[in-house]
Amino acid sequence: MPRKLVIVESPAKARKIQGYLGDDYEVEASVGHIRDLPQPSELPADMKKGPYGKFAVDVDNGFDPYYEVYADKKKKVAELKRALKDADELYLATDEDREGEAIAWHLLEALKPKVPVKRMVFHEITREAIQRALQNTRDLDASLVDAQETRRILDRLYGYEVSPVLWRKVRQGLSAGRVQSVATRLVVERERERMAFVAAEYWDVTGTFGLGGDAAAAAPDEAGKTFSARLVQLGDERVASGRDFDDRGQLKASGGQRAGVVHLDEATARAVVTGLADADFAVRSLETKPYTRRPAAPFTTSTLQQEASRKLRMSSRQTMRTAQSLYENGYITYMRTDSPSLSAEATSAARRQAAELYGGDFVPDKPRVYASKNAGAQEAHEAIRPAGDSFRTPAQVAKELSGDQFKLYELVWKRTVASQMADAKGSTASVRLGAALAGAGADALAGRDAVFAASGTVITFRGFLAAYEESSDVDRYAEESLGAKGGDDRETRLPQMAEGDALRGEDLEAAGHSTSAPPRYTEASLVKALEELGIGRPSTYASTISTIQDRGYVLTRGQAMVPSWLAFAVVRLLEEHFDRLVDYRFTASMEADLDEIAAGRRDRVEWLTQFYFGDAARGPEGEGLRELVENLGDIDARGINSVPIGEGLQLRVGRYGPYVEDLSAEVKEGENPPRASVPDDVAPDELTVAKRASSSPRARTTGRCSGPTPSRATRSSRRPAATAPT
Repeated sequence: MPRKLVIVESPAKARKIQGYLGDDYEVEASVGHIRDLPQPSELPADMKKGPYGKFAVDVDNGFDPYYEVYADKKKKVAELKRALKDADELYLATDEDREGEAIAWHLLEALKPKVPVKRMVFHEITREAIQRALQNTRDLDASLVDAQETRRILDRLYGYEVSPVLWRKVRQGLSAGRVQSVATRLVVERERERMAFVAAEYWDVTGTFGLGGDAAAAAPDEAGKTFSARLVQLGDERVASGRDFDDRGQLKASGGQRAGVVHLDEATARAVVTGLADADFAVRSLETKPYTRRPAAPFTTSTLQQEASRKLRMSSRQTMRTAQSLYENGYITYMRTDSPSLSAEATSAARRQAAELYGGDFVPDKPRVYASKNAGAQEAHEAIRPAGDSFRTPAQVAKELSGDQFKLYELVWKRTVASQMADAKGSTASVRLGAALAGAGADALAGRDAVFAASGTVITFRGFLAAYEESSDVDRYAEESLGAKGGDDRETRLPQMAEGDALRGEDLEAAGHSTSAPPRYTEASLVKALEELGIGRPSTYASTISTIQDRGYVLTRGQAMVPSWLAFAVVRLLEEHFDRLVDYRFTASMEADLDEIAAGRRDRVEWLTQFYFGDAARGPEGEGLRELVENLGDIDARGINSVPIGEGLQLRVGRYGPYVEDLSAEVKEGENPPRASVPDDVAPDELTVAKRASSSPRARTTGRCSGPTPSRATRSSRRPAATAPT
């Protein structure tokens, strides 16, 4: 009997869907893409000298691409053609995004079916979703195909025009790309900030306080409670904390002045401790405010990668691979989505499960509705959530999933359920307390008022926190900012007190600190930065990060992403000669244009023509890629591959790796200046410190330049430990 042929991408997906459809259907897998643009060297001999010879794209005739079936997919295509002969209908059931739409189009082009063709789409692999998809088929979306094809051609033009410049001027085998080059630039720019950073030294005073005198006698239950507070004011001047210093180690100007801020040195800080040894502290002011915190939205591709990196220490590639497996086996919905919205069925399932597990009080009266902030988001897709109209708890799937699969499913489940739970509620109290400084040991400060501050938040109703709490990257000045607040205010209880109450002060301590350089990117923070800038699509971030690591542009040190000196040379060349191509706003505008093509509001050929050939009417801003490459002029390869370190030292990116040379040394004619290779484990920001090491080229003409322990912010034992990589 004739059967209906259904084609999906993966064998796992095929097996799962076959079980739902029965014997009237035959489900086959294409195993991903079957065709692509070939390398120009692999074109048929008669095409190599023709219009397709340079890119496998005829740029002069509507950017017509030449596609070939992958060599290892010819057998698969033959199998699909045989299966199609016995079918009376063809269902193309590839993923419902641009990539999936393009795979479906390529299948049509290669198979040339003579039976009716239907496009079948679904965002989860459950029996109900598959049945609904069969009843609601549609035609192929030509605009989505155009957008994906434009992206593919754009990346081919970009890579094949720019990469050869890198081969000639930096090193053979390098590559440039629309998103990868910008991602590399972000990592390099952060390292440049670290290299230019100058730490500021400052001191502060902290102490432990509790109720004293009549206040303690009146409230014996509160008398034993203590809390930490930090010195924030001396007389009329605010005490400087880390956030008051700029990256040059100077106090930031306020209205052109630095008046009203006192920068404590060690002597002053210790004098304050001495002057407060027997002081009578009292509450100066107390402010209490209600505290409310809303749950985070359900996962999108970007936020899933970020949170899996922070909580599970999974790379973007590992996260997407695991999510793909969970999706194909029917555990979660489609994992490539920009939308945080939930369907009505999913919202009901989350609310119902939250009520069953945590109680009715933990579910708000009305469902929460989430919408994307990105105008180009694919709203037809849901957020990433557990599959089905009712969710399986992690305990119910624990025996079915492997370690990473279970951890990621649990993360998705918690985030989804929490997104429909009630706000966390509580109160935040901020207290200021103080005492006058005595003269002994602090004569210059005698009589000045020393004011300390502390704050604390008490959660009275946990709400969604009972299920899940979102994590975040440590802010650049997070630790120093605590100095202004008097400490971390999360879940810190302050005793009941009132203005004027006496307090006892204990364990007063002076401690020195240094401000910290901006932290390097992690995969999570780089994904977040790319998304905020509107560069690329979150579904491609995993492959982008993998590419810049595989090319040797970025190395990982723990969670931190450290750029190589090779990346410095590549980024410098691109900034100086292809500045528009690595401009953040220009790259984001290209992504917006691709969204316009996907929506059918912009013509593919017209856009590619403007990108490649330019628009003379726009002047220099309208210069096309071809003209940009043709008019590069002379590029000083030596200059591109050199980075001045200072004091006559210069780093060179050589064919066999980076090395330092001493240009100030006296050498005989025809000889090279003293040189020393730089080990891979010496990060760029560390070499700026290593220039005075005894292992520098001044001390020897050959060998390895091993840098000393890198400069780090000096942290006292009382300072909170940093959780972001440095």
